[in-house]
Amino acid sequence: MPRPIKPRWVEFVPSVTYFKPVGVPMAELDEVTLGVDEVEAIRLKDYVGLDQEECAMRMNLAQSTFQRILTGARTKVASALVDGKALRIEGGNYLVSPFTFECRDCNHEWGYSSASIEGMACPKCGGLNIESFRKVPVRDSASRPRGRRRAWTGKPGTGKMTGTRG
Repeated sequence: MPRPIKPRWVEFVPSVTYFKPVGVPMAELDEVTLGVDEVEAIRLKDYVGLDQEECAMRMNLAQSTFQRILTGARTKVASALVDGKALRIEGGNYLVSPFTFECRDCNHEWGYSSASIEGMACPKCGGLNIESFRKVPVRDSASRPRGRRRAWTGKPGTGKMTGTRG
């Protein structure tokens, strides 16, 4: 049984979700569907210009997974452009990174679902010097063991090993 797919973190959900060639009736068009997570991969790498390691971290993915998503997304966009297909953006396995606010007066941080800071005051000190940003999850690679540890059970040179998890 394959492992369940972890949701990808996205910072941007596009408001325009459909693109089609001009002058071609909808009934005559084939369609390519691009997931929101695939759009985010293209945005971070090609539009924002981040390196692959930073992109993967911001989407909470392994670099190899990010590369597969990016390659698939670029292939779909190329197919839509070259073959004259419509491009629909929908779906994908993703979570929107929540907005975090920080009061510059007292350094208090709190979360909220909207980025609008208009009329917002710090819940701790009442200050109005507030900044909003997306708080991206960061995986702690030191807390996760990689591979298996092996412990010797015999004398050196005997080749007897026992696999242990640790």
